Amino acid sequence: MSEESSPRPNYYNADHDLRKMSTKAFGIENDSFAIIDSEVGAHTYNALEWAIVRRVIHATADFDFAGKEKITFHGDVFASSFAAIENGCHVVSDVEMVLSGINKQLAKELNLKTLCRISEDSVTKYSRDNNLTRSQVAMDFSAAQIQNGIVVIGNAPTALFQVISMFRENRVKPALVIGIPVGFISALESKKELLRTPVPSITNIGRKGGSAAASSIINALMLIYKTRLHQN
Repeated sequence: MSEESSPRPNYYNADHDLRKMSTKAFGIENDSFAIIDSEVGAHTYNALEWAIVRRVIHATADFDFAGKEKITFHGDVFASSFAAIENGCHVVSDVEMVLSGINKQLAKELNLKTLCRISEDSVTKYSRDNNLTRSQVAMDFSAAQIQNGIVVIGNAPTALFQVISMFRENRVKPALVIGIPVGFISALESKKELLRTPVPSITNIGRKGGSAAASSIINALMLIYKTRLHQN
């Protein structure tokens, strides 16, 4: 299915040349999006929000992200994140799997700097010496990069709690927090706490989340930004 024949305009999917994709791969992706549009049906997301949610469903094949564990947008998500991207911000992730899923070529084109400190020796040592999780310490050690940057958390609720704590202590003010950790211990609670802060954020209701969901959100944001640049 072509972009023109899709049930909804694929405005934020750009085109295969801009995406540097083959026409076959681009067609497969668009066909997938058409299936998602059809199966989800009517929803309350606006065009920008749906461009994000649809990519999460595409990455996970999980329609709950538009349903009972739906993705939510809090604050001026797009204006804040686009301004940060325009300024060549850091994108700080909680774990290597999230970092691996970020489109490095697109980040490079937009002059963004990706960072995950969880595997650094200093983080490991400090976490053991102080009985903290590595993801928690990694966020603490990344305060300078989190300031005016984008935080992408897909696995560790302790990382999300740490960023929230740092914000409340006036240590950092991120442009956007993508807080979608997965799990049974504190995942839901950390997301609820995130929504109690004024920080622009993208999260979801419930225990679901994960690396694929988190990285697909930042990838979608970067693609939307790039597409809008080329269409202005």
